[in-house]
Amino acid sequence: MHSQKLRLDRSRHAAPQVFEHLREQIVSLELAPGAPLSRVTLAEAYGLSQTPIRDALMKLAEEALVEIYPQHTTVVSRIDIAAARQAHFLRRSLELEIAHILAQRPDPLLIQRLQASIERQRVSHASGQSQQFMDADQAFHRDMHEAAGMIGLWHMAQRYSGHLDRLRRLHLPEAGKAERIMDDHQRVLDAIAAQDAPRAQQALREHLSGTLSQVAEICKRYPDYVLAE
Repeated sequence: MHSQKLRLDRSRHAAPQVFEHLREQIVSLELAPGAPLSRVTLAEAYGLSQTPIRDALMKLAEEALVEIYPQHTTVVSRIDIAAARQAHFLRRSLELEIAHILAQRPDPLLIQRLQASIERQRVSHASGQSQQFMDADQAFHRDMHEAAGMIGLWHMAQRYSGHLDRLRRLHLPEAGKAERIMDDHQRVLDAIAAQDAPRAQQALREHLSGTLSQVAEICKRYPDYVLAE
């Protein structure tokens, strides 16, 4: 547990900050599936009462990222493959339409921002910084939503993405995976810049299908982390 890394912003309520911090640790697999989460231990680590800890854990339970056993314990949930597939369906549906919108009216500033995200991925991958790589990956897709005027849908999709994001994290160390992500991003960007909507959509469809096409192998490699269908 690395909760002591969190410096609370006293101008904000504590519970949302604890939720965000714990969620980040869960999605990054720093808190692995099955890891116990003690309210008492968390309260001590964060320097808080148990009330904001309870509220944060309840919100994590709403996203099915933890399982709360009353009067007993709370544990990080296993990765639910069925939930990951539903999140993937939602994300693909949204982003294919967004790619079409952006290719119809390419914005030079957006092109620059997307290219900068790809460059940050290259730098972080070269230096072995997996979290920075994933952050740049997220920024690429978030910027697409924002440019299309769909940032609210980005936040909605994120609430359903915890299982899919953890699955993607397990898949990332595979040889060549990071390079494929960067190449896919470049193909999406190039198609948008060329105002070629069908090509942008096809590149995005191939990009988003990568992890789920390897579900069987991921389940075999990490049986204790995954709740199979």
